[in-house]
Amino acid sequence: MKVRGKVWKVGELATEAGLTVRTLHHYDRIGLVCPAERSGTGHRLYTEADVERLYQVLALRQLGLSLDRIAEVLTGAVAMPQVLATHRDYLAAQLAATQELHALVARLAATAQNRPHISADRFLELIRRTVMVDDILEQYFTPEQLAQLAQRREDLGEQQIQRAESTWSELIPQVDAAIEAGMDPTSERAQQLAAQWMGLLEEFHGGDAGLRESMNRMYTGDATQGEVCGPSSAQLAFITAANSARG
Repeated sequence: MKVRGKVWKVGELATEAGLTVRTLHHYDRIGLVCPAERSGTGHRLYTEADVERLYQVLALRQLGLSLDRIAEVLTGAVAMPQVLATHRDYLAAQLAATQELHALVARLAATAQNRPHISADRFLELIRRTVMVDDILEQYFTPEQLAQLAQRREDLGEQQIQRAESTWSELIPQVDAAIEAGMDPTSERAQQLAAQWMGLLEEFHGGDAGLRESMNRMYTGDATQGEVCGPSSAQLAFITAANSARG
């Protein structure tokens, strides 16, 4: 005899899933998630299979698909491992973008400690960069690469990341000063700056050729000039020349 699995009434499922009854009714009405069973009094009863189906709908919705498109995709009987893997990669990409944005917010938070009255312009800049982080990272990095970056950040640990950020904050003014002074990129000092710069980038991409190439494209692309704390064209030109002189 087949053992019946757990079932949920619409209100119970809405509560456990963090959704509204109205949403579940809507999904039922348009044929996305239709409860497989009914009680003797005609109430909707959702089965475990219905719960899996609901997850698929919500995961695909988070990936940006319209409800009509989700219906088309699910008609093709998308396998659960594929949905889970795609959802995982998407969330990893979002995590990486959020971690990059964290550094920007942390700097503003530090400023707010000493200057509590922050102008609206600073918040408008933060909003703009919040939007741009997602757009730029998705433009230059694949979901798999963003997942790599998220894992690398986790492996390095917050202490190492904070040390690297501190070093960048010291190195960039030194490079700007060298450019302002007209320093020869082939000089020993310029090569020392380039070696330090490239060492910090190595911590970022870990020697992975694909990540290095994506990062180079991002930093040399028009979208990052002056945005998302990307290096300026003058900084890139100076470091590239100095690094070439290192042999």
